[in-house]
Amino acid sequence: MAKVFRLALIQMAVGANKAENLQKAAQLIKTATKEGANIVALPECFNSPYGTSYFAEYAEKIPGPSSTTLAEAAKENSVFLVGGSFPEEDGGKYYNTCTVYDPEGNMIAKHRKIHLFDIDVPGKIKFQESDVLSPGNVFTSFATPFCKVGVGICYDIRFQEMAQIYNKQGCSLLLYPGAFNMTTGPAHWELLTRARAVDNQVYVASIAPARDEKGSYVAWGHSTAVNPWGEVIAKAEADETIVYADIDLERMEEVRQNIPLRNQKRTDLYEVTEK
Repeated sequence: MAKVFRLALIQMAVGANKAENLQKAAQLIKTATKEGANIVALPECFNSPYGTSYFAEYAEKIPGPSSTTLAEAAKENSVFLVGGSFPEEDGGKYYNTCTVYDPEGNMIAKHRKIHLFDIDVPGKIKFQESDVLSPGNVFTSFATPFCKVGVGICYDIRFQEMAQIYNKQGCSLLLYPGAFNMTTGPAHWELLTRARAVDNQVYVASIAPARDEKGSYVAWGHSTAVNPWGEVIAKAEADETIVYADIDLERMEEVRQNIPLRNQKRTDLYEVTEK
């Protein structure tokens, strides 16, 4: 496997016109690959505004316009493409779904958001994805010539057990398309990205839509990539942009050798007392 490869995080401005969103995504994917990206990742809900009032309206079956656009973009640019997410309809249910494609345009993975975004921060934000969406129930990873990659969507990043399972499965890079808001974003977006990287000694990237101050849901932005030492190696501001991160697998191995966490079985040191 290649020891160093380039990851592109597309922080895309998403509007209300699906066709325009798809056209823009295709163009940004092309731009990223021209800059040498080997893996390209889009944000959560790249084809529609984010919100429970939009999910059913913009939802598609797979295959459909959004997945077809992604497959064609992956093939045209000969790149591994992590298609952020879009609302999927299947069997009368709606899911927040990420599709992944290889450089031949084949869909090689599909992740349905497992942990739905149901929160209530009094006086700041209340949001209930479960009013419309159903949760997925499968962890998702895929192989590349560079490394194995694990996928989660937004709220999934808060559940460290999920990242730990990906780590045990041999993933060296975890990707989380997400749309944190102006309450949770400043507080937890970078913190969680760094935490998952340090916990598991892997590379982690979180990919956001650009901020739209006029939108009904205002995303934080700040797409971020973190190395296994917990250092931020790429970070956007709030506007539409593409940021690039060079993923160095030798650096990952160096961190793991310097601070060994794997295969540490010291249960003999602990005494568990039940009351």
